Amino acid sequence: MERPMHVRFAIITWLSILLWPLASAASDNDTPEVHATQKAPQLDFAIQQEVLSNGLRIVLNPDNTVPTVALAIYYDVGSRDEAPGSTGFAHLFEHMMFQGSANVTKGQHISIIENRGGRMNGTTNSDRTNYFEVLPSNELELGLWLEADRMKSLNITKENFENQRQTVMEERRQSIDNQPYGPSMLRINELAYGAYFPYAHSTIGDMADLQKAPLAAVQKFFDTYYAPNNAVLVLAGDFETQAAIRLIQKYFGGIPRRATKVFSAPLPDPQTSERTETMSDDNAELPAFHIAYHIPPDRTPDHYALELLAVILGDGESSRMYQALVKKKELLQDIQISTDGRRGPDLFSVWGITSRGKDSAAARQILYSELNKIAKQGVSDRELEKAKNRTQSEFVFGLESNLERALSFGAFELYYGDARLICSELAYYLDVTRDDIKRVAEKYFSAENRTVLDVVPKHATTKGDPS
Repeated sequence: MERPMHVRFAIITWLSILLWPLASAASDNDTPEVHATQKAPQLDFAIQQEVLSNGLRIVLNPDNTVPTVALAIYYDVGSRDEAPGSTGFAHLFEHMMFQGSANVTKGQHISIIENRGGRMNGTTNSDRTNYFEVLPSNELELGLWLEADRMKSLNITKENFENQRQTVMEERRQSIDNQPYGPSMLRINELAYGAYFPYAHSTIGDMADLQKAPLAAVQKFFDTYYAPNNAVLVLAGDFETQAAIRLIQKYFGGIPRRATKVFSAPLPDPQTSERTETMSDDNAELPAFHIAYHIPPDRTPDHYALELLAVILGDGESSRMYQALVKKKELLQDIQISTDGRRGPDLFSVWGITSRGKDSAAARQILYSELNKIAKQGVSDRELEKAKNRTQSEFVFGLESNLERALSFGAFELYYGDARLICSELAYYLDVTRDDIKRVAEKYFSAENRTVLDVVPKHATTKGDPS
């Protein structure tokens, strides 16, 4: 999700916009003095929430600091809503939303926005699909009209569908199939989630499923998920609240609500033994590995501690595992550690690229040893304080722009039913204690809860020595 303080790394960056804030990797010399306690700054955004009679939820955040306005629409549909044999449809449909509507020709949505000095895009991930634009504030009505027009009258034709099907298939070839480690980014989720299909399959979808996707499914998908009562509309920036509400009512109020499908899936069975696999990669030059541990969903109590632990272990060049495995022992070229931030059952993920001639297994054993050490001894006050400082700065700076606030408010309103929750969110991170870190390390980092995927270059002569 797009919570602004994201301490997670973008392992699968092609599928979602990550609000990765401005903070750069901090060195120890940059770390502020350690304080005994930290209090969350009081966040009190001007937020007004409305619901139209057709069920469209509205979040308004007026701020006339700069003369622009961000508009974001979140639809409650992602790849987790797809069925086996129909993967990739949510993302494919995101492309369809730029193919024209009753009053807008194919591709014109983009050109209109850009010609008025704005910018726009749309993204899909496992948990939702969103569309957004940033416009000069005097063009707000134009943005609302464009979004409403395609919500109520998308131009669904065979020509558009075939064109976008080919576009998505080419996107998959370029961004995954022909990229070093790209296939492994998908495979680790398949291994870790196993029979839990909502998160085991990729958002971009299987090529075979994309090839056979029927046109008839497009209209059904649109009718099922692209309804006002399945969406959240957010405005953040320079506008007058009552005038904006009148415009939203004018353009969206007449769109009828429809019967929608609510996501429902039983929780996956607990993993009871370590899962391991080795895969060959045609495009990789160096060995690499993924590790995934099952953890609870985002915004649950243990998740906050696990996010901070990910910062301590792998966020920046001064982090524990970067220092140990990249700087000192030179076993890895890079390591990234994060939680994946899903609405449902989540993963604590580790991704490492092995240095030439080194052994991935040796690096992993050091990592496991460090996790065991934390489970027994915890982390230092300094490490936890530093992680909180970094988290706090990213959280606050991540809400500076109109677009970032619109995206964050949209995600909170859609996922948790109240955009205002973001005002108290930072306190949960600052309340994490050393005992919390120790407890989650002991609870979640067992071998039985672990999935390991080794990636071996296809042309390597020996493991760990691809030259």
